[in-house]
Amino acid sequence: MSEVLLRVEDLHVEFPSEAGTVHAVRGLSYEVRTGEVLGIVGESGSGKSVSSLAVMGLLPPRAKVRGSITFRGQELLGASDRALARVRGGSVAMVFQDPLSALTPVYQVGEQIAETLRVHQGLSRSAAAERAVQLLDTVGIPDAARRARAYPHEFSGGMRQRAMIAMAIANDPDVLIADEPTTALDVTIQAQVLEVLDTARRITGAAVVMISHDLGVVAGMADRVAVMYAGRAVETGAVRDVYHRPRMPYTLGLLGAVPRPDDREGEPLVPIAGTPPALHALPTGCPFRARCPVAVPVCAQVEPPLAETGTGGRAACHRAHEIRDGAIGGVPVFARPPAPEPVVRAPRAEREVVLEVQDLVREYPLTKGALFRRRYGTVHAVDGVSFDVRAGECLGVVGESGCGKTSMITQILELVSPQSGTVRLGGRDVGQLTPRERRALRRDVQIVFQDPMGSLDARMPVGDVVAEPLLAAGVPAEERRARVAELLEVVGLQPDHADRYPADFSGGQRQRIGIARALAVRPKLLVLDEPVSALDVSIQAGVLNLLQKLQAEMGLSYLFVAHDLSVVRHLAHRVAVMYLGRIVEVGDVRDVFERPAHPYTQALLSAVPVPDPDVEADRRRIVLRGDLPSPANPPAGCPFHTRCQRFDSLDEARRAACLTMRPELRPVRATSAETAPEAACHYAG
Repeated sequence: MSEVLLRVEDLHVEFPSEAGTVHAVRGLSYEVRTGEVLGIVGESGSGKSVSSLAVMGLLPPRAKVRGSITFRGQELLGASDRALARVRGGSVAMVFQDPLSALTPVYQVGEQIAETLRVHQGLSRSAAAERAVQLLDTVGIPDAARRARAYPHEFSGGMRQRAMIAMAIANDPDVLIADEPTTALDVTIQAQVLEVLDTARRITGAAVVMISHDLGVVAGMADRVAVMYAGRAVETGAVRDVYHRPRMPYTLGLLGAVPRPDDREGEPLVPIAGTPPALHALPTGCPFRARCPVAVPVCAQVEPPLAETGTGGRAACHRAHEIRDGAIGGVPVFARPPAPEPVVRAPRAEREVVLEVQDLVREYPLTKGALFRRRYGTVHAVDGVSFDVRAGECLGVVGESGCGKTSMITQILELVSPQSGTVRLGGRDVGQLTPRERRALRRDVQIVFQDPMGSLDARMPVGDVVAEPLLAAGVPAEERRARVAELLEVVGLQPDHADRYPADFSGGQRQRIGIARALAVRPKLLVLDEPVSALDVSIQAGVLNLLQKLQAEMGLSYLFVAHDLSVVRHLAHRVAVMYLGRIVEVGDVRDVFERPAHPYTQALLSAVPVPDPDVEADRRRIVLRGDLPSPANPPAGCPFHTRCQRFDSLDEARRAACLTMRPELRPVRATSAETAPEAACHYAG
């Protein structure tokens, strides 16, 4: 047996608040051994990050912490700052969720890494600076010597996270705690960061505590997993046992709610009803009881202990011994909702074109100077994009941050003549509209934003928020009230919720309110801008099922912008992949996902984590080199050739085409789909 490096026993963390004592962590226990990876998963507010900060001794003074935290037998809880400083950063290191906040903005990145070496190893300034460059090179920072002199704001998100990992492994720690290290990163950058973390683990031999809400990330990295809910672990065990034979209904719900890129498109997800309980007012008995479909009377009386399940793991459920293969007595614990009734539609070519975009261009000038500003460059945000959306269809648009997705939909929603190209809504060229016609046409296209709280006026009751578009359209007051009640019911809320304020609702409920507001004027097209990216997976499932149901019942068309390809596979009929302002592959969602032709699409799909340890163990990831080039200075020829995994295998003659000629979209193969997939690659396939 390998040595136990870090042991946490009966950890409790409490915070005082006006509403009462917040029990953030309640009796958490775990241990990690040399070379082992422990994954900790759960929804927001489950206590994952608080427990890691308690281990590092970084909680604020007002936090009350009790229990035991030992590193190699040394008690850390209650230790002096001097004793903790010797352990923290040297023997136990941490990679934080937000690298921009964790790095000091006024110091060069190399200086900050060198500081940890001087403090813990006593290296000279020059030796520490040299070692910092080596560490940046180890984690894949290009031109490390020059980048070491850069400041954090000059790094991309992925590079900042890699710099944080370099700092964490600088002193060869025994334990590495990674707190949501891939949150808010594109899937390609996420793959790079995970590879760097795995490399760091192999180099240092450290034990790793991987904290994440992404079940796919944990499935691919962890040896053991702990599922947290309401401040405590509710299921623990080997990663394969927990994922394949879960004994806690909450774990079953989480796994059923995750959209997977290998699922059949259109298959409903399994949402978990309700929201987690407030940690200052926990109910008697099992905290999950109100959301559990198999709760029994004892669940309301006694909170179940974390007990052995007979499979080598533990579960905190009174009925754990009854659960087999996700069911009790052959009846699934979480029944998958019925799929919407299939809609018989005419062939795509015969359906109405709701939105048509041709050769759309959106550029932004780069200027400098205070008094007299002069232009010195141009950001090519959208560079000749063409597509259409038909009636009853969902087009998913995917790509990394900075690829032009948001600039594209902003240009479309402005309903004005674009800088170049044309936008037609319902067959009408928006550049030829009068102000009156433009105002009338706005009813046909509405948007659901990424941040539900930011898109709702916190000072207005929900009824007024939903009624605002109707008021602008001149709908009488009585008709508005009836329509608001109808819309709230359509999105799964109660009509009496109209008198409450946005702050009274959960994130998923707020997003449903945003959808109700968008539906108020009966649009033909909904633009969905990352509508579920800010939601926990259990809440996300309910919103996605709602969007799927509304489309089937109302015949809506969706332009769905997302970075999560699993979500796109679930909801979209067709998908367009964007890179540096251009569409590089477009086609039927099944064709693109099962037989991607463009190397960029292949890399995107290979990087999507799947919540299945066996699938993750057998997968081959394509890790792209570097970051997205600047749209102000795109590469000549094929814009993807600087990162293309296929480019290196070409001979000189074939490389010449990639270096000098920009490929255009062209059909790549025959297919049974109504439209053939197209890819902008000289050597697609």
